[in-house]
Amino acid sequence: MASRKDFLSQQAPENYVAGLGRGATGFTTRSDLGPAREGPSEDQIKEALAKRAAQLGAPTPSAYGAVEKKEEDDDDERFQDPENEVGLFATGAYDRDDDEADRIYQDIDERMDRRRKARRLVPLSYIPCTSAYEAYGLSYPLLHEQIADLNPFDRREAREKQEREEYEAKNPKIQQQFADLKRSLGSVTDEQWQNIPEVGDLTGKNRRTKQNLRQRFYAVPDSVIAGARNSTEFDTSVDDGAATNGSSNDNVDGTMTNFADIGAARDKVLQVNLDKAAMGSADANSGSASTIDPKGYLTSLSKTELKGQGYDIGDVKRVESLLQSVIKTNSRHPPGYIALARLHELAGKPVKARDVMAQCCSLNPHSEDAWLENIRLNEGHNAKVIAAAAVKENPTSTRLWTRATELETDQLSKKRVLRRALDLLPKSVVLWKQLVQLSEDEAEARLLLSKACSEIPASIELHLALARIVETVDEARKVLNTCRRANPKNAEVWIAATRLEEQVGSKNTQNIMKRAVQSLVNENAMLKREEWIEQAEKCEEEGATITAQSIIRETLSYGLDEDDDRKKLFMEDAQASISKGRYGVARAIYAYILRIWPTSKSAWEASASLEKTHGNREDLWNVLEKAVEAVPQADDLWIQYANEKYQSGDVDGARIVLGKAFNQSPSENIYLEAINLEAKNGQIEQARELLAQARQEAGTDRVWIKSVAFARSYPPSKDTNSSTALDLVNQGLQTYPAQPKLWMQKAQVYESLARLPQAREAYATGTRACPRSTTLWLLFSRLEELKAGSVVKARSVLDRAKAANPKNERLWLESVRLERRAGNVSAAKNLMARALQPGECHKSGSLWSERIWHLEPRTQRKPLSLEAVKVVESDPTLFVTVARVFWAERKLEKAVTWFEKAILLDSDVGDTWAWYWKFLQMHGSEEKREDV
Repeated sequence: MASRKDFLSQQAPENYVAGLGRGATGFTTRSDLGPAREGPSEDQIKEALAKRAAQLGAPTPSAYGAVEKKEEDDDDERFQDPENEVGLFATGAYDRDDDEADRIYQDIDERMDRRRKARRLVPLSYIPCTSAYEAYGLSYPLLHEQIADLNPFDRREAREKQEREEYEAKNPKIQQQFADLKRSLGSVTDEQWQNIPEVGDLTGKNRRTKQNLRQRFYAVPDSVIAGARNSTEFDTSVDDGAATNGSSNDNVDGTMTNFADIGAARDKVLQVNLDKAAMGSADANSGSASTIDPKGYLTSLSKTELKGQGYDIGDVKRVESLLQSVIKTNSRHPPGYIALARLHELAGKPVKARDVMAQCCSLNPHSEDAWLENIRLNEGHNAKVIAAAAVKENPTSTRLWTRATELETDQLSKKRVLRRALDLLPKSVVLWKQLVQLSEDEAEARLLLSKACSEIPASIELHLALARIVETVDEARKVLNTCRRANPKNAEVWIAATRLEEQVGSKNTQNIMKRAVQSLVNENAMLKREEWIEQAEKCEEEGATITAQSIIRETLSYGLDEDDDRKKLFMEDAQASISKGRYGVARAIYAYILRIWPTSKSAWEASASLEKTHGNREDLWNVLEKAVEAVPQADDLWIQYANEKYQSGDVDGARIVLGKAFNQSPSENIYLEAINLEAKNGQIEQARELLAQARQEAGTDRVWIKSVAFARSYPPSKDTNSSTALDLVNQGLQTYPAQPKLWMQKAQVYESLARLPQAREAYATGTRACPRSTTLWLLFSRLEELKAGSVVKARSVLDRAKAANPKNERLWLESVRLERRAGNVSAAKNLMARALQPGECHKSGSLWSERIWHLEPRTQRKPLSLEAVKVVESDPTLFVTVARVFWAERKLEKAVTWFEKAILLDSDVGDTWAWYWKFLQMHGSEEKREDV
């Protein structure tokens, strides 16, 4: 006993909390406020009791009868929300320490609950000491159920449950408060439901608040008062006395705080209104409007217009103060005065503006801008007086003399001023031109220009003007030679001399341009070739075509080496001139190219295309005649020449051209063109003879194909139609067994005879000989589907075709259409999905178009079109499909945009033009249809 420690020195029991038994707590946390864990429910207890009674053979206990379960709705959310704390620390901040404390106490509570439940629950399985029972021959019943101990250990749970029930009784939920009313809604009739009034604000408090808001008044700012004053002001300014009294005290930030100015402005507005009323009464008494002052009326209108522009007085005064400081700092700065004068003019104060400019001119008498602004602000006689003073101070100013001339009203006074100016400025080209323009007599103008050229020999403009009005060509040449000697580095004089020779019909234009190039090269003043082309285009625009051709002939190769790709560059220059509408310059460039490269087929074709588009028929024939002589082996030029003759109605001329072509190059193209010509003119036998001759001399596959087609179209007799075509096609296949078109013709001949087995055999043999021919496979498939009526065989043909030609969009498209025509939409969709896989033809616009129009519902067309455009990026067929989708949705502008995109992408697709034309027929304008 002595070794036993005293009570205070002993170690505390596990999970011991000091003072917990007497209910002492030092602080409160969320876990203390929340409800404790509940034990087994009533249903679980009754079930366990009934099961144990059944095992023991006892009747079911009735201690736990059926009790009506109270509807509960735990509101644990408020205990879990840190912002909704209740208790001692409801207003405190929830930090990391609080979180750690809550976790510690939650662990403690869970451990205490486990210990308490361990005491309350009775284990019904073997206890750990079963071996001791077995040693004494005892047994222990084995059960897998547990029942709750009925001892009153749940004091804490009962207390918390009682507290929660009391809290809910004092603070019922909205749902519970209106439960009886909700139950009573079941008896409401339909008529009562219809008579329920609309929800509105029926409280008097809100209605009075809104009325008070409507009756609230605000102080009107000074800018509104200033704007009202400006809107009715007709005079140039407010009284200076009133303005000077308080203007120095105004703030410079734009706010009006001088109430004296405001009062003066209000009085001024009242005075103007009274004057207007007085004028109106006087007019009414006189019975006419003759008392109205026209000048004053127009002035008032101009002032009203200026006032209506919305300039703030505060802004005007602020800018005025800044400009005043500028001219005070530097009184010799005319732009400051000009800005201040224009500000006064804008503010409706022209008198002040004139005063400012008068002061500026007195301080800066040699400023042209100041005098010009002063003249502008004045009118009539005052302006003339100011102009006289200006030219007196600045006698060498061309601008001032020009302005003084403009102020004069009659021609004589203008001439007098200009003569006076020329006495002081004899080298002024502007003054001489004005004086010449005022001259009504040609002889007087000639004398003035002669005098001007003698005074200013370097003026090209004056010399050219004199050359235009001299009486003879020799005099014009003399004037131009004088100008050329005075200006040896100017090319404009040489161009004018060349144009003069063109006007008189001289053939010396080429020599003049050659001399011009030599002279300019010697003077090191040669223009660039691009500048020479611009000069040639300018000459053509003014009607000097021969001069333009001379310029191109002498300057087109300037600055280029032999190694440069000159031909390509010249062709680009010609195309650029054609795009500008300068066809004469383009002809000159093509002529220059053909002089250097006379056997260039592309140059001859470009020249012929220019004449066909922008020339006449005779010029086109001349170009083609020269082309076939220069390049006799060019079949295209011979054929074009023959076609042009035939289209003009000259059939014999076309035969002559083709006869010459036979002599030069008897090729298959010439033979076929001759055959077409004879067939068009009804000469069937002659065409048949030409075909036989072509098979002997130029027996190409095209000739055999043409022979078979001709035999089917123009048979010798009805009986020999098929046999002749079959003989020809068999002969052709012996020579060209790998030509798929011959196999197609053979099968079509059998189809026309209704001999399907032979046609099938022809297609089968042809596909084996030409497995890469997609068209042959397609015709074979359609024979099985449409003529034989076997969809299975057609599907098999297409499968073999896809195996021989992988990633072929035409074959995939035909397979999809085959299933769709057969009514197998699901199979068509499966095939389309396989075809649009990344490894196959996912960038095929035709497949996407087929899917959009025929395999998807209408609502999916637009999103599917967007997906297709993202995948394919650029395909004219897909673009037309997108345009048709927008067309169907009546979005016409977007439809036009997509149609034009498709045309720009590939203008050779006929379907695009067909759909676009149909669209324009329904929704396009007449101008748009004409363009298409």
